[in-house]
Amino acid sequence: MHNSCSCPVLKVKKILTFKSGNFPFSYNYSEAKTQALEIEFRLLCNALKELPILPNQAQGFEQELTRRSIFSTAAIEGNPLQEDEVAEIINSPSEVEYEEAKRIEIRNLQKAYRIITDIEAGVRFDLSEGFIKSIHRVVTDRLHYDSSVPGYYRNHIVKVGDRQHGGTATPPKCLRDIEKLMAEYIEWFNADCICTLPPIIKAALAHYHLALIHPFGDGNGRAARLVEAAILRSSGIKYLPTMLSNYYYREIDGYFTAFSQCRKNKDNDLTPFIQFVLRGAVDSLYEVKCRITSYIRKSALKSYFQSLRIFGKINVRQYELLALLLEAPANESITMNSIRSELPYRTLYATVSDRTARRDLIKLHELKMLTTAAKTFQLDREILNAL
Repeated sequence: MHNSCSCPVLKVKKILTFKSGNFPFSYNYSEAKTQALEIEFRLLCNALKELPILPNQAQGFEQELTRRSIFSTAAIEGNPLQEDEVAEIINSPSEVEYEEAKRIEIRNLQKAYRIITDIEAGVRFDLSEGFIKSIHRVVTDRLHYDSSVPGYYRNHIVKVGDRQHGGTATPPKCLRDIEKLMAEYIEWFNADCICTLPPIIKAALAHYHLALIHPFGDGNGRAARLVEAAILRSSGIKYLPTMLSNYYYREIDGYFTAFSQCRKNKDNDLTPFIQFVLRGAVDSLYEVKCRITSYIRKSALKSYFQSLRIFGKINVRQYELLALLLEAPANESITMNSIRSELPYRTLYATVSDRTARRDLIKLHELKMLTTAAKTFQLDREILNAL
C-alpha cells in the first residue's frame, strides 16, 4: 500500500477552462483492484535486485531494450519501419542525417532516450513544462507535421481516438486552456499527494494526464511515454523505463481501450489504465527475470562444461560442441547429418570420421548433457537442477 497523502485536496481536482469546460486531474483508482498487481510488481523488483548480471550483459540487454522500445513507440504512432530497419538507423554513426520522415522519427527517439538515460536514478524528479517541451522538441525535430511546432503548444482543435477503442474525443481546444492546464498539471503532479504514491502509479498518472491534455499538435503519445520513462528512470527501477512501450505496442488494443474507459468514466476512475500499466510492468519485469536467469544458467553451464574438460570427463572437441549448443537458440536440435554439414558444427567436425562424431553424441547423451528423440539431440539446459 502507498503512503498516506497529506494534500488537503480530493482525489479528483477539476479545473474550469475557458473553452473546454471542467478538466479533471485524478488519482482516483481502486487499490483493492490493483493491490495484487502492485504486490507482484514489488516482489519482482526485489527479486531482480538479488540477481547478479555481468556489466557487459547488462549493457547489451539495455541496448536491446532501447532499440525495441524505439521501434514500439514509433510503431504505435504509425511508423512503418520494421525492427531490423530501426536497428540499422540506431547503429549508424550519430553524424548520419536522414531525410525521410519515418527515419528522422527514429533518430529523434534515439536522442530522446539518451536524455532519459542521463536522468539520475534515486533522486527526486520534479516534472516541469520545460522538460516536457524539450522532450517534444527532440521527438519532433525536422518533422513537418501539420500545425505542430517542436516544443510549442498547439492553438487549434484536434480529435483523438476512434470507434474501435471507445470513440473519439476533443481534448482542450485552445492555447489559453492548454497553458492553464499544463501549469495546473505540473503543480498537481509535483504535490505531496502524488509524490508519495508508488513510482509505477505516478508514472501511469503522468502518462495518462499528459495524453489527456494533448498539448501539442503531434507527438503527444511519444512525449507521454517518454515522460513516463523519465519518472521510472528517476525512481531507480532498472530496465522498466525502456520496456513499457514494447508492452503497449504488443497490447495496442488494450492500451487505447483502457485510456478511453478512463476518459469516459464519470467518476474519473483511472483503475483500468493503472491496471493496464501495472500488468505491463509485471509482464516486463518477468521477462527481465527470465532473461537474467538465463544468463546465470548459461554462465553456470559453461563453468560446468569447463570443469568436465579439465578433469578429463570430456575432450576439447566435445567441450566445443557443448559451447556451440549453449550459444544456439534454446530449442535448437542437431543430428549426425547436421553436425557434419551445417555451420558452425561442420567446421568442428571437418577432420574426424562419422564414427567419431557419433561417439561424441552418444557420450554426451550418456553424461546427460544431451537429450535425444527421433535421432535428434538437444542440449539439456536444466541438467544442473538434477545434479
